[in-house]
Amino acid sequence: MVTPFGERGELDVGAAITLARHLAGNGSESLVLAGTTGESPVLSDEEKLELWRGVAEAVSIPVIAGSTTNDTAHSVHMTRQAEQAGVAAVLAVTPYYNRPSQTGLTRHFSAVAEATELPVILYDIPVRTGRKIAADTMIRLAREHRNVVAVKDASADPAGTARLMAEVPAGFEVYSGDDNLTLPLLSIGAVGVISVAAHWVGPELARMMDAFFAGDVAEAARLNRELVHVVAFQSSDEAPNPMPAKAILRAMGLPVGECRLPHGPAPQWLEERAEAVLADLEAWRRANDATSSVHAKTA
Repeated sequence: MVTPFGERGELDVGAAITLARHLAGNGSESLVLAGTTGESPVLSDEEKLELWRGVAEAVSIPVIAGSTTNDTAHSVHMTRQAEQAGVAAVLAVTPYYNRPSQTGLTRHFSAVAEATELPVILYDIPVRTGRKIAADTMIRLAREHRNVVAVKDASADPAGTARLMAEVPAGFEVYSGDDNLTLPLLSIGAVGVISVAAHWVGPELARMMDAFFAGDVAEAARLNRELVHVVAFQSSDEAPNPMPAKAILRAMGLPVGECRLPHGPAPQWLEERAEAVLADLEAWRRANDATSSVHAKTA
């Protein structure tokens, strides 16, 4: 979930609660707060705690806290704080910039897991962190720590993920961390997605996954094909995530504010593009609803 800010760039917990309730009503079964899309690097510890506590108290779906950084001691501290704030689980990102060895990664994630009774979801996103969590490392962590229960997989390596899933303990879950790869990852055993695009196409993503799990792979593939261009809006070199997500939420009338620097205020062309994407999405929804209505009457 994006982190809403006010006109002066201050944390807006009221707007976060409004957004959280909107997402809960539009396909999301849980919420990640203070993750990458939530601009975690520019949030203070106090802001994270206020955000976790406020939203966790306001919604009935689980709240997952992005509680870790590239500093193990700080990650342990914030994970303990997140547990006290009432969240349901934590998302533990690979330490970024310092690029530790696999031994270092094992010790880092072990320290986080041992600091809490909460479920821990590993977050593997080498394009941002500069280091992949090796399959052997994840398998070892899942076997040695009962609360290391899942991975958010943004590795862009479905073949590697398939090999991982063949060896992890029973019950360890894989979630797509890349909307573009959700359907391929579902096909090899992933159970869901930790999504950016769910901010504006949550119901459609839920329908796609429901169709897949119901065995209607053709319908899931159709929805995936028709959503490709809408999902692709979420990030580009000129406007990285979460700038587009915030732009389209503003177009939807949700008060999320601008991104903090270094992302900074959105350029005018992004605002216009967000309006166009939203208009295309609404037209597609009307056409889809009309087709569904005709099929229902025919049946």
